[in-house]
Amino acid sequence: MTKESDPNSTPPADVVQITPIPRISMQAFCESGELATLVSDAAADRRMDKAHVKVHMGGAPAAIEAYRTAPTPNLILLESGEDRDRLHAHLDELAQFCDAGTKVIVVGRTNDISLYRDLMARGISDYLVMPFGVLDFVRSISLLYTGEGADPLGRVLAFVGAKGGVGASTIAHNVAWSIAREQQVQTVIVDMDLAYGTAGLDFNQDPPQGIADAVFAPDRVDANMIDRLLSKCSDQLSMLAASATLDRIYDFDEKSFDMIFDILRTTVPCIVVDVPHVWTGWSKRILTGADDVVVVASPDLANLRNSKSLLDVLRAARPNDHKPRLVMNNIGVLKRPEIELADFAKAVETDPIGVIPFDAKLFGVATNNGQMIAEVDPANRTTEILAEIGRIMMGRAEVRKQKKSLPLLDPIMSRFVKRKAS
Repeated sequence: MTKESDPNSTPPADVVQITPIPRISMQAFCESGELATLVSDAAADRRMDKAHVKVHMGGAPAAIEAYRTAPTPNLILLESGEDRDRLHAHLDELAQFCDAGTKVIVVGRTNDISLYRDLMARGISDYLVMPFGVLDFVRSISLLYTGEGADPLGRVLAFVGAKGGVGASTIAHNVAWSIAREQQVQTVIVDMDLAYGTAGLDFNQDPPQGIADAVFAPDRVDANMIDRLLSKCSDQLSMLAASATLDRIYDFDEKSFDMIFDILRTTVPCIVVDVPHVWTGWSKRILTGADDVVVVASPDLANLRNSKSLLDVLRAARPNDHKPRLVMNNIGVLKRPEIELADFAKAVETDPIGVIPFDAKLFGVATNNGQMIAEVDPANRTTEILAEIGRIMMGRAEVRKQKKSLPLLDPIMSRFVKRKAS
């Protein structure tokens, strides 16, 4: 059921953004295995992908010895369980070797406001009290480098099909249109299928430039360039279209799109990414780096296998993020055997946030006219389903349990159950 809320209100905790950590070097000097493990886990988080992190044991004394003859990194993390006087002595000694600009975070177990104020007066960047979680730690580091008054970070929503032709692009475009129209959020669609992208067709546009112009000229990429490449679809919706031509070979390094998304994050509140059904270094990086991921599937065996593989990989790569979502599309095709919705969800261990019925006429008219589903038939149930997916992705609705409604394919499901058991 949809929550009644102000569109401009603060989003729920699982939607609140944490700015990715810039390219910094950080060294942690821990006294406990608990903190060493937590820092290692944080270093694997997608938001710290650019940071270079090393973990040492020994606390402040080890840090002092290490920096007697070596330059200090951008950030030093010290764990101290000692009394205040000894901590002060260690900090005073460490200050003799710290380079200008080095930040220091102290981790302790005493929740003492006077100690906190004393450390801040000595120039310590932050004081963290154990225990805390990985995201708490990442957020603290992020705040050191974003500062107060920094622009809010745009939310990246990635859509990918479990199999070619399942309609992931259509759903991505319609959800983006709904977020921009209903929620009044400035939104950009990024069509990553550079050779065959359909965003231009779906919005009845033929932009002369698009994302290919940026990725093939990385030295020229800046906010002004990205703004020139955007094609306006409505007051709240713009598009970074694919070239949809075959005069180039679209092979990229996995980090080729990083700067484009870094710029978009700082200028647009919502970025909907239409990721093609390919598995490359850059496509995996976009999916694992997104704030939320939707896998679109149809109820057949190939989709079931591919969905499970995708969802499992993304769960493992994004342990501190919301689990990837599932949308079931093309449900109820006449005379087609279909895996029951409940059994599909059980096999992939994810309940769908939207179940879209097959409607050849509705989708066909929208595609041929270059319109969105809501423009063709605002009262259609599919229009509300797409809008609900957008609300869920933006943290403005709760996921509702889907009902059982599809025929069961017992032989297929038994194979998956046996495979899982083995």
